[in-house]
Amino acid sequence: MKPFRIRLTLIMMVLIGISMLGAGVTMAKLFKDSHVSALEQNMSREINLLAGNFSFIDTDRPDAIEYYTAEAKRIASLTNSRITFIARDGKVLGDSEKNPLEMDNHSTREEEVLAAKEGFGKAIRYSDTLKRKMLYVAGSVTSDQGFDGYIRLSMGLDAVSKGLSKAWMIMAGGLVLLFIAATFVSYKVASGMTSPLEQITRVARRITDLDYDARVPLKRKDEIGQLASAINVMADSLQAQVKTIRDNEDLLQSVLDNMTGGILMINAEGEIALLNRAAERLLNVKNNEAAGHSYTELKHHYELSRLIDEGVSRKEPIHDERSIYNPGERIVRLDGVPMAQDGSYRGMLFLLQEVTEIRRLEKMRSEFVANVSHELKTPVAAVKGFAETLLGGGVTDEKTARSFLQIIYDENERLNRLIGDILDLSKIENKRVNLECSPVHLIELFDSLLETLSKVAEKKKIHLSAKVPPELFIEGDEDKLRQIFINLVSNAISYTHDGGNVKVTVVNKQKKDGTEVVVFTVSDTGIGIPRKDLPRIFERFYRVDKARSRSSGGTGLGLSIVKHLVELHRGTITVESDLGIGSSFIIELPLLQEED
Repeated sequence: MKPFRIRLTLIMMVLIGISMLGAGVTMAKLFKDSHVSALEQNMSREINLLAGNFSFIDTDRPDAIEYYTAEAKRIASLTNSRITFIARDGKVLGDSEKNPLEMDNHSTREEEVLAAKEGFGKAIRYSDTLKRKMLYVAGSVTSDQGFDGYIRLSMGLDAVSKGLSKAWMIMAGGLVLLFIAATFVSYKVASGMTSPLEQITRVARRITDLDYDARVPLKRKDEIGQLASAINVMADSLQAQVKTIRDNEDLLQSVLDNMTGGILMINAEGEIALLNRAAERLLNVKNNEAAGHSYTELKHHYELSRLIDEGVSRKEPIHDERSIYNPGERIVRLDGVPMAQDGSYRGMLFLLQEVTEIRRLEKMRSEFVANVSHELKTPVAAVKGFAETLLGGGVTDEKTARSFLQIIYDENERLNRLIGDILDLSKIENKRVNLECSPVHLIELFDSLLETLSKVAEKKKIHLSAKVPPELFIEGDEDKLRQIFINLVSNAISYTHDGGNVKVTVVNKQKKDGTEVVVFTVSDTGIGIPRKDLPRIFERFYRVDKARSRSSGGTGLGLSIVKHLVELHRGTITVESDLGIGSSFIIELPLLQEED
């Protein structure tokens, strides 16, 4: 902006200089014209004065030339001007500067011609006689003494030139001073005009550099103030629009980041335009690394890449599932739709959803239905078979008949237990079971529990024991806790060889975060669980040894119910086992239940 200020200052100085020069020339001309006009008037008055007071003689006298010449010189010495007496025919009769006899006829001189017409005539021209520029004023004079002609006065313009030069010097000094003052004023005026523009330009550049807080600090009422106000209003509007855009972008980014499904956007050139966090986790790639690269670079997901390639090439909606390995097998459902704007293809948008757990649950549900059908079919078939035998009269022995009836009764009990367990599990899984929490004295709970199971243990000569701190209480649902540990201890007795040991240990401890928990361990010296079966033992109807489980009267739902009841108490359950040595089920429950 400074070069502009300098240019503006120079332009103003040039304009002022031209104006001042024009004014000076005009003033000089007016000075010269007024000075010459004043001389002409004085010379005219002097001619009139001479015409009225001069002693004329007849021009035909022999001594006329000498007389007029002498008088011209005398008058010239008094008036400080050149005097010339000229006859009407143009003959010079006397002159104060030159011999009249040597002078040309003056009848055609401009001043004499004008004087003959108007009475007075004037002219300015270069004098060959005096070798300088002269002012000539001639007056027509007619005297009774015999003079008929012109009296001409002439004066050199040297005085006028000197006066004009002096005036020019004075005026030039004034002009210089005036020019300096004008230069200062011009710079101030230019600065006053350009400084606000510089401020506006700086603010505009800051706004261009995305500094939307920049404002023009001008409070003027003129056009520049209006421009500054318009810039500020524009900045306010732009800042509001940018804020709205950023808020929308943040909201959209937040939505994308928090979506459980993965978003993969591929532009019309086949390049990855966007990956949200869910897609990054699912595909094990980073958006900043994959963006701008071809989707074909997702080579470690071959099946998924083929499906994406099919959607991109066809530019049609696509819905399918593929398995990827990252690191284990994961099932991904892919839904793709083409993106279009104003009828032009913009790329493909894919939604990736991991359905591994859904498919696993569907498989478990299918297996559950099959297992329930199988488990229900076995006792129903037994009851039906033995009942048909008894009704057909094929059994006449009372002992055999009672044996059949006992089997029917036992199968019916087993069926009731199975149905009861299924209903309990359904209620727990559907969150229709509420805990009725109260302080539970653990030593009393386990004394009662072991007493209930002691007869079963005695039949197999299994030693039951419990190590519980005598003053330890826990907040929980006593009936649900009893159900948990009856299932675990019953299982331990069922899968422990005769003469073995089943032991319950309870320990109170504090975790690193300061919360208090109670750790329950139910251990046995039974057959143990194979390592491959450990991850699945809490599934419904899953049995490690199916034949032994059925012979023991188990439903296959006990451990699944235990797991859900433990989680209902906000606890965890794990298992440790060595094949042929025994198993330990470890339950960790909070000492106090948090209120919902």
